[in-house]
Parts: sequence; C-alpha cells; structure tokens
Amino acid sequence: MDADDPIFPIAAAADLAGMHPQTLRQYDRLGLVVPRRTSGRSRRYSLREVAQLREVQRLSGEGVSLEGIRRVLELENEVVALRDHVRQLEAALANELLSRPGARVFASSAQGDVVPLRHGTRAARRTELMVWRPRAIDPDDVEYP
Repeated sequence: MDADDPIFPIAAAADLAGMHPQTLRQYDRLGLVVPRRTSGRSRRYSLREVAQLREVQRLSGEGVSLEGIRRVLELENEVVALRDHVRQLEAALANELLSRPGARVFASSAQGDVVPLRHGTRAARRTELMVWRPRAIDPDDVEYP
C-alpha cells in the first residue's frame, strides 16, 4: 500500500486523526488538507493526508494560525516533491553510469534531465551544469618549472 493511495472515507480519516468529520470538511474548504474525490464526489483520504491532519491538529494546539498551518503544509509538500525529484535524478544518473561504464561527462538540461555528452564536447548552453571525474594524473607526465 502506498502512502498516497486514497483509501479512507471521511469518517475513518476523522477517527484516525482524532477529529470530527466536520473539521475535515472545513479544512478541505480552506485548502489545508484536500483529499481526492471518488466518482460519486465523496472524499477519500490517504495515509499521508491523515498524517497531515494530525500535523494540523498539533500546530493548531501550539497556537499557529490556520494561514500559518497552510504555509507549513505547503512547504512540507514541496519538500516531499523535491526529495522525489532528487531520487529520480539519482536513479537516472546511476542508470547512465551503468549503461556507459567508461563515460565521464554529462550535462544537466534546464529541466533537470541528464544529457550524456561525448568525451571532449561541451554543453550547448552556458547555463547547463557540467560534471566530470578527472582522470588520474601520471606524475611522470607533469612538468615542473
């Protein structure tokens, strides 16, 4: 089961979060925790959304305003999305390194995609990031003044 699967109806989610179902409806209207809807328009909450409801309750108990809570949840959701994106980029990089064992140079496009380059070529745009592993230097090849 995925933490984002919408499986809990409002009554179950309210029970898990320790809240009244009407409170969940209010939070939905305010955009704090917005569950997905079934084809019949009933609310379905995921485990992640139930955790967010608990977080709302905790922050509210500490005196944080609903607008402050909305901003905290927005930032937490952004962090989750960015972590997922980093994992995707790391997987793409690992796949690239495995598929091209001798390759050392790649670039990152403006959209964050990994773009392989042939050895000795440069990225088309100066804003793209180049990363490489330098070859080991043979001390006999180094000239000293």
